[in-house]
Amino acid sequence: MKKIIFLALISVSFIQAESILIKSGTILDGSGENPFKADILIDGARIIEIGSGINESKADRLIDASDKIVTPGLISPISNIGVVEINALDVTTDDESSIYGPGFSIFYAFNPNSTLIPWNKSNGVTSAISTPGYSNEIFKGMGSYFLLDGKYDITGLQDIAMYARIGNVQGSRSENIQLMESMLLLAQKLNSDNISELLDGNLASSFGLLEQDIIALNKVALGELPIVIEVNRAADILQALRLKKIFNLDMILMSVEEAPLIIQQIKDSGVPVIIDPMDNIPNSFDELASDIKLGGILDKNGIKVMFSTQRSHNYHLMRQGAGNAVAHGMSYKNAIRGMTLTVAETFKLKDRGQIKKGNFADIVIWTEDPLEQMSYPISVLINGEIQDLTTRSDRLTERYINSNDLPKAYIH
Repeated sequence: MKKIIFLALISVSFIQAESILIKSGTILDGSGENPFKADILIDGARIIEIGSGINESKADRLIDASDKIVTPGLISPISNIGVVEINALDVTTDDESSIYGPGFSIFYAFNPNSTLIPWNKSNGVTSAISTPGYSNEIFKGMGSYFLLDGKYDITGLQDIAMYARIGNVQGSRSENIQLMESMLLLAQKLNSDNISELLDGNLASSFGLLEQDIIALNKVALGELPIVIEVNRAADILQALRLKKIFNLDMILMSVEEAPLIIQQIKDSGVPVIIDPMDNIPNSFDELASDIKLGGILDKNGIKVMFSTQRSHNYHLMRQGAGNAVAHGMSYKNAIRGMTLTVAETFKLKDRGQIKKGNFADIVIWTEDPLEQMSYPISVLINGEIQDLTTRSDRLTERYINSNDLPKAYIH
């Protein structure tokens, strides 16, 4: 009996994850508070202690972060990571549906072996919300959250927000706003007994709404599922806020290039926003009031700001956008927060987005200021595990530089 117990103890200790001590880093914890110097002790997937002078004997591994900046892992609030490989090749894109509408989910198509994952991870992005792609429809479908650890045992949250658009869609703008309201009103009526009746109605039939679509819209209409609405024209933003008020929606606005024209209304609504500070020149009649100071204007009015980028695949470039926002008036601390804790809070990602005791250890150690483009991560941890930062570019570089002993057919 004693031998069996002994073997069991060996087995448990063997599978236990190593403990890690990050020593003497300057920590920007994601909360928006001032930076501070401290050690971080990680055991398994979580942070178990933060403080000065933590004994090195408590950890299996030591990471010296002296003269380095330590932040939470960056979280992209919108991406196509894991569901699109090459935009121009339909066989590598899984972010669109010809059948489902609002209820379209990309969750089951996520590819943890996508080349986008190591590329963005090596630049500090540890998790992302992958979303449906471009669509002429009002409702594009639902986004899901994924850790970018590359494991086939995928860690994610399915269908955490619906994505939609006002303006720049098929048909009349007025018609589309009315249709958005009508669909939400229809979905609001859903109960366990009347799904067939709703599906047979004129509105559902006209737009080919399936059961999954109405169920998803019902969650939005009841405030159980956040809705992210891409909108730029000031008048359209007001229409989105009108719908928020009618249905008491859990709403996030995205793009909002004409937001400065109606800043008080946005402030009063309490909605957070997702912006691309690098997209500050009008590209359409919906964006005539674009302003390079948008991030600063929103931040000074107490509006929570997150970041996106137009550079498909390169979602780490939200760092550049955040830096641009800071250069034009946004608080530095809130810019860091906008890539970490603000995203976690907005999309209800529990125990993520902040370096805090008890939270998951998604941590990046930077060579210098993460908002400086020449800065890069020297170490990335996801759920307390040190990540391999090798990318396809690294492998190609190695292949062509160290090719002396290889046949020419291999290197050409």
